This record gives sequence, structure tokens and C-alpha cells, in this order.
Amino acid sequence: MLPFSYATQHLLRDVPRLLQKIFGSCVVVFLVFAAGAFNDGMDAVLSSSGSPHNVILLSAGSEEGVERSEIDLQVETLAAAGIKGIAQPLGNAAVSGEVHFMGEVTTADQTTTAQGLLRGVTPIAVEVHQNVRVLAGQFPGSGQVMVGRLAHHVLGVAAQSMQVGKHIYFENEQLEIAGIFEAPGTVLESEIWFYRNDLMTLIQRDALSCAIVRLTDPAAFAMVDMFAKQRLDLELSAVRESTYYAKLSSFYQPIRSMTWVTACLIAAGAIFGGFNMLYAAFASRVRELATLQAIGFSRTAIFISIVQESLLATLTGFLLAAFLAITLLEGVSVSFSMGTFTLTLNAKITVAALITGVLLGFMGAIPPAIRCLGAPLPRALRS
Repeated sequence: MLPFSYATQHLLRDVPRLLQKIFGSCVVVFLVFAAGAFNDGMDAVLSSSGSPHNVILLSAGSEEGVERSEIDLQVETLAAAGIKGIAQPLGNAAVSGEVHFMGEVTTADQTTTAQGLLRGVTPIAVEVHQNVRVLAGQFPGSGQVMVGRLAHHVLGVAAQSMQVGKHIYFENEQLEIAGIFEAPGTVLESEIWFYRNDLMTLIQRDALSCAIVRLTDPAAFAMVDMFAKQRLDLELSAVRESTYYAKLSSFYQPIRSMTWVTACLIAAGAIFGGFNMLYAAFASRVRELATLQAIGFSRTAIFISIVQESLLATLTGFLLAAFLAITLLEGVSVSFSMGTFTLTLNAKITVAALITGVLLGFMGAIPPAIRCLGAPLPRALRS
């Protein structure tokens, strides 16, 4: 076997070419980190947003988009009275009649206008959405709103612009921010919650988007489904909240797939560029490698040394990419139409990136090795 120092010496012999190898592998591995974090982040926020205890009552035919749904105001009261198994916090039925609306919101300085997901609610909503916690201020009253802690990302403004006591504008009406809430790992904390009557007045609507029912036992879904099917006059459909967000996750699957396709295309370009560079690097060493064979080193030993060189470069690129990913990606908030999610680098993504770096090392070494070691020894010595 050739000593390991042989591989390291040849790597350092041509520093510009070594840096090219490291940079190429770094780009590919960084893309794997980015694509993995993006996909996992979006999937996690959507899958965590729905509770198995919650059931959404919405209009039949609107199961894939609650914003398009319209149900009668009395559904909230009828569901509370007619469905068994509803949670009863403090003696009140956990049924939240809500209005969901995608609208343009303007910040207090009136310099930034962006679309946000608005939700008109009553105080019982906090009992139905039990992952919601008020961080500052209070639940909104008339003329007020409560904003999620990540709502400023959706609007594209600084967090200081969405603090308690600040104002926002919607439909030319000034609304005071009465509170800030969190709902960790869900799309809720990217929303703006209105006092329900205010939102209905501002958007000139006299119907709810949905009524969300919280059950004591997820198995009681059958009771909600039966209620929806028996009340033909209300034209309702019952959907588990977890199922609703799972369908949304599948809706965004093409976007997540495109991130991997883009990463693979760029990686393919980097790999082929690396092949050309390694071919050029090893082409000038054909005689040297042939000499090693002539003095007794086997082709297997030489091939292992070539792989060592390639792996050293690509794994150095992996370490650089990991450092850049932690610095540039970890904790970054990304907004999409349903809300905001945070990029997180977990063990699965790190392992995938490491495997990518190892594969780049092997794949980059095999073609040049065949080129250098495939020729007959006499011809190689004369080259």
C-alpha cells in the first residue's frame, strides 16, 4: 500500500486545483443541506399545524381550501349543542367559529404592504388551538389585532414594527396590536388574528369560513362526521385538522421536489466539471503512476491512493459546506403562502450531505483512475 502521506503531498502540490476541488464539492454539499432543510422545514410546519383532536366543519366542496369556504353563522351554536364528545374548558364548548381571509396589510409607517393570512376569532379560539400561547399583551378586542411572532416575516418588516402598541392598516382602518402569540412549529404563528366581528365587517361578509371543534377523544370524529351528514340544510363537510394540513403538504410537494431537482442539476454540472478537472490533473501523472507499478506497487494500491486524494478534497469541501450551512441556514425563517417555517439542520440532513461528499469523492476518482491505470504499462511509461 502507498503511504497516506503520498496522497496528501500530491494534493498540496497544486493548490489552485485543490481549491477548485474543495469549492466544487462544497457547492454540491451545501445545496444538499439547503434542499434538505427546506423540505424538512415545510413538511414539519404543515404536519405539526393540525391537531388530531380538532375537526374542521366547512362547506362541502371546499375541503382543500378553508379560505373559499362559507358556512352559516349558526353552525357554531348548532355544533356545540348537537355533537357529543366536545371538550368543555371552563364549562364552555370548544367550538371556534372562524373567518379566514388572505388580505393586504399595511404597516404603521404605511411604507410596506403585503399579503397576510388573517383569521377572525373569538376568545374560545385559544382553547381550541391549544398550542397557542400569548407572549405579550392580550387577546384582541374591537379595533385590535393579535399577531403571531413570525407575522413580520410574512409582511417583510422588522419585528419592531409588529410590537404591542404599534398599529397596522387593513381596508383603510387603523388597528392596534393588542398582543403577540406563539404556536411553535405551526403556520398559526405567521397569522394575524382579528376580533371576528371586525374582520367580518371590514371584508363585508356575513358567513363563517369554518367552525373548528375540539374533541376530548379523536375517536369521536365519527360524531362530528355524522352531524355534518345529517344536517343537509347546512351543506357541511367534516375534515380532521391533521388531514387538512396533510393534504396541504401534498399540495406543496411539487415545490419541494423542484428544490431537489435544482440541487441535482447543479450537482451534475459540478460533478462533470470535477471529472474534467481530475482528468487534467491525473493526465500529467500517467508516467508517474506507471513508474509506481514498475517498482512493485499494485494497481489496487495506486487506485486506493487516488481515491484517498479525491476523498480528502471532497470531505474538506463537506466540512466547509457544513460550516456555511450552520452559519447561513440554521434558524433562518422562510415565508410561503401558508405561513413561515424555520430551516433546521438535523442528523438526517447531515448524514445525507456526508454521503453526498463521500460519493463525490469516489465518483470523481474512478474515471481518472481508469484513464491512468487502464493503459498497458509499456505505453504508460512512454507517455
